[in-house]
Amino acid sequence: MALEVVVLAAGMGTRMRSAVPKVLHAIGGQPMLRRVLNAATPLAPARVHVVVGMGREQVQAAFTDETLSWVVQTELKGTGHAVTQVLPHLTAGNRVLVLIGDVPLVTTRSLEILINGTAADEVGLMTAVMPDPHGLGRILRDGPRVIGIREQKDASPAEQAIKEINTGIMLVPVDRLAAWLPRLSPNNAQGEYYLTDIIAMAVADNVTVIATSPVDVEETGGINDRVQLAAAERIWQRREAERLMRGGVTLLDPARFDVRGHLEGGQDSVIDVDVVFEGEVTLGSRVRIGAHCYIKNAVIGDNSIVEPNTFIDGAKLGAGVRVGPFARLRPGTELGDRVHIGNFVETKKARLGVGAKANHLAYLGDTSIGGGSNIGAGTITCNYDGMNKHFTEIGNDVFVGSNATLVAPVTLEDGSFVAAGSTITTRVPSQSLAVGRGRQRNIDGWVRPDRRMAEDDDD
Repeated sequence: MALEVVVLAAGMGTRMRSAVPKVLHAIGGQPMLRRVLNAATPLAPARVHVVVGMGREQVQAAFTDETLSWVVQTELKGTGHAVTQVLPHLTAGNRVLVLIGDVPLVTTRSLEILINGTAADEVGLMTAVMPDPHGLGRILRDGPRVIGIREQKDASPAEQAIKEINTGIMLVPVDRLAAWLPRLSPNNAQGEYYLTDIIAMAVADNVTVIATSPVDVEETGGINDRVQLAAAERIWQRREAERLMRGGVTLLDPARFDVRGHLEGGQDSVIDVDVVFEGEVTLGSRVRIGAHCYIKNAVIGDNSIVEPNTFIDGAKLGAGVRVGPFARLRPGTELGDRVHIGNFVETKKARLGVGAKANHLAYLGDTSIGGGSNIGAGTITCNYDGMNKHFTEIGNDVFVGSNATLVAPVTLEDGSFVAAGSTITTRVPSQSLAVGRGRQRNIDGWVRPDRRMAEDDDD
């Protein structure tokens, strides 16, 4: 018996006050819907069906890399109506796991508990006990036996006092679903077809209903507005912080830390406050990240140090590298072992060999710099002529003096020297010194202007 997954993602989310469909709002840098799909993927479902409605073009455009079965719910008539639209796409004999697109914190482990605890011809239901269940469907029991679900608007005062709620996540045999869905009725306070009504039908047909609990009740929180979105974000970030700390990473303040993607941290690495990681980031062992850094799609090798206020995007750093403070590494940057990039240095498509240094105030773009080379303060690789980008090749053990301008395309061969203040436009041979300065003139008898006279002239 194969498993199929249905994700209900048709609502626009009016309380979000947004032109963006609710399921596209991000948790931990990824859309809510992506988080739900990530939880379902390890279950190896035969197919994943996503029910979309308002804003479906935006939703589908955000998931073009996914193999999904898209089902359109043109009229929003409730959860039962949504699943009815999927029914023709389900395979008889399978089981279907129904997930909610705006419940993004659910974990694979909690879904496995539901699946493994429910026999082939039983109905599984994930429930949770909430201190404040307002607005949520209540679980009705006869002793330990689940006998139904009552939505908040239809519940009596006694039923509203029940703390156990329906999370919206359930597991149902497709054949049973096919029999029950046509019997749903909109005779309720909201005039909708409730999927939850099949629980009472299951009981009437002597089908056992199994209720399981999530690993953590926080997994089941639905998101209806930006306040709840922010609360869910903090839960996600706390989870990520705990995962990293259990893996051997020190966070100097776990509450001031954000992962918007996926971060792998090596043993004994230390991350200071207000660091943002985006995309895919890997830290080696004993890496130190200073405060207020932004690191995106990067690999940072063992024993490297990133000083505070550094921006790294699309870069690969070797072992023992030191970067910053106030440095910017742009996409295509590759730093060999023991490279130093100092304050106010910007790199782009730059490869620096082992032990190379650029410690102050430089722009290094479209360049290859050999091992042991030193780039002086104020050096610029002039890589753009207004039409095309050009490459600067700097060999091993090259010394470039301060305030040098390297006009690409140009090559500085191994062991060459560039005098401070030079503009270099042609090849510099190995072991030679290049001086590209204008001649200095000293003017004897020069008289400094009288500032007071200049001020009088302005009057």
